Amino acid sequence: MSEGFARLQRALDYNFQEEGALSRALTHRSLGADNNERLEFLGDALLNFAIGEELFRRMPKAAEGDLSRMRATLVREETLAAAARRIELGDAVRLGSGELKSGGFRRDSILADALEAVIGACYLDGGFTAARDLCLRLLAPELEHLPDPGTLKDPKTRLQEHLQALGRPLPEYTVLSEDGPPHRRSFRVRCRLPDDGNESHGEGASRRFAEQQSAERMLQRLSGAGEPHA
Repeated sequence: MSEGFARLQRALDYNFQEEGALSRALTHRSLGADNNERLEFLGDALLNFAIGEELFRRMPKAAEGDLSRMRATLVREETLAAAARRIELGDAVRLGSGELKSGGFRRDSILADALEAVIGACYLDGGFTAARDLCLRLLAPELEHLPDPGTLKDPKTRLQEHLQALGRPLPEYTVLSEDGPPHRRSFRVRCRLPDDGNESHGEGASRRFAEQQSAERMLQRLSGAGEPHA
């Protein structure tokens, strides 16, 4: 067993019975056909279940929407890449020459995919309990510092809930402009409160992003006016 594999297994706190499973999990598609994509698919499913189950246990009063948003935060690419960096997974990932030269071992997408593949390999090597426990160890810091579920709601949802709590009508969103070539669109959207005419605007590469930005700015405006919001 190579020292790199031995070090990684110590960081994972799991020893693979079959080293080939770990080797495949660390092999990016740029290196050949025998890569980690299928293991990534399996690991993604296991991770979603393990984290979902743990959140269900830790948050007995949370609504389904809050649980879903919390899980999405924990299993997103950025979070998984951070977990991969904690165990220095990038040092063990096997890349083709092109990806290696371009610094692929530092890329969030490659690190997150490799982490999921390692989880999938752990399941095939040691079974469900071993894989679930590995998921919980990898994301232990995030699980110990869970954010307030309310902060995970998107701005449009938070604005809607705030207005509903005050008995006010829902905001109206209007696309004011749509410019640029098909591959680089730019949207400008207005968010308007129909009961008082208050307006805010948002810009972005998609209508959805522009709407979210305009809602966030409206929330900031209402907060600045002394209206607490959810």
